[in-house]
Amino acid sequence: MSDVAIRMEHVYKKFRKGEVYNSLRDLLPALTGKMFQQQELSNADKREFWALQDLSFEVKPGECLGIIGRNGAGKSTALKILSRIMKPTKGRMDVNGRLSALIEVAAGFHQDLTGRENIFLNGTILGMSKREIESKLDQIIAFSGIEEFIDTPVKRYSSGMFARLGFSVAAHVDPDVLIVDEVLSVGDYAFQQRCIERMKEVLRAGVAVLFVSHNLKTVAEFCHHCVLLDKGRTIMTGPAHEVVSAYLRNPSNQCSEEPNSGPVRISSVTIRNEFGECERFQSGQKAWVDVQVTAQAPCRGLSISLYILDESYRSVFDTSTERLGHGRFDLAEGHELNCTFELDLNMVAGIFHPSILLFRYDTQTEYDRWSPAKTIYISSPDDVRGTVNCFPKVVRQEICAESHATLKLQELSSGRQGNPNRQ
Repeated sequence: MSDVAIRMEHVYKKFRKGEVYNSLRDLLPALTGKMFQQQELSNADKREFWALQDLSFEVKPGECLGIIGRNGAGKSTALKILSRIMKPTKGRMDVNGRLSALIEVAAGFHQDLTGRENIFLNGTILGMSKREIESKLDQIIAFSGIEEFIDTPVKRYSSGMFARLGFSVAAHVDPDVLIVDEVLSVGDYAFQQRCIERMKEVLRAGVAVLFVSHNLKTVAEFCHHCVLLDKGRTIMTGPAHEVVSAYLRNPSNQCSEEPNSGPVRISSVTIRNEFGECERFQSGQKAWVDVQVTAQAPCRGLSISLYILDESYRSVFDTSTERLGHGRFDLAEGHELNCTFELDLNMVAGIFHPSILLFRYDTQTEYDRWSPAKTIYISSPDDVRGTVNCFPKVVRQEICAESHATLKLQELSSGRQGNPNRQ
């Protein structure tokens, strides 16, 4: 096999807005309507647009490349070209080896067939032989977690059961190249974790994975490298955590900042653990946030605020140098202030955004704000939800049915002894 499993070279894809008439039956009424509306019959130049423009990347066996961007950025178009669902307008793409695409799970299911029968149908569509399906049948059914309903027609399945079975079939294809589009969010939390573990097994087996998702936490943890798209163009490529951080920091996807022209500004923000600058932390781990402030003119009565936003940009923590008892500070022109906050990151697993505000409380003046200043990823070995991690432990769990029964008998016996006339 080639040392490159997936390669796209200068790929372009053009679409045309509006309706395309492929038959004389459709064309004649449309032309007649346009004549009565006094509209031009041909306006192709305005209707055409580029969904992809000069997209290039490559993925080696055992690597996972993420593609992120807003809706309409061109992510799904790129995957459909690689899946050979559509052809590029210009450019070249190569896929070396057997390809499996998890673009729409259960797309090949038949409503009137049972789950078991649909495993054979869907597996065949995905390129598996009958012998291969038979050898993996028990694994597929067990992975889906719907063994009890496997011989029930899928039209009676819930949407979650439908998606679980579809993913289970696709996850047991043995491809050289796997294309994944927003399917690791199917099912409940436990099933999602199973899906992620299965994808990690696939990577360890040397499969090249191309992964598209709006779940940036999963992209950052799962992918080695990442491509950021906007309106079909490549905005940034690089290590996944760097690209995700840039995307989150610049929702407009421009990945640029205008310098602050005020009298004082935030000049740098870093976050680190005991080993150095870092963006991945364990829940409960210590972190240090270093902030540098530079004065371009004399400024008095300043305070630095540190606040943390969650993935939905809701504030989950807020403090400041003044509220922590360090008072206000003054800066002369050209002077710098270096400040370090020490934190215990007692948050659950997720994406968080430490942010910095340079503020003067008595005049309510905001001089500079970096929001977010950084993006960090917190992982936890425990399944805890919410925002804060209280590090729970179960220290006692016991069933007391026998004790209650004994107590009840004692109460009855005591009642008989207390009332000798009772029969």
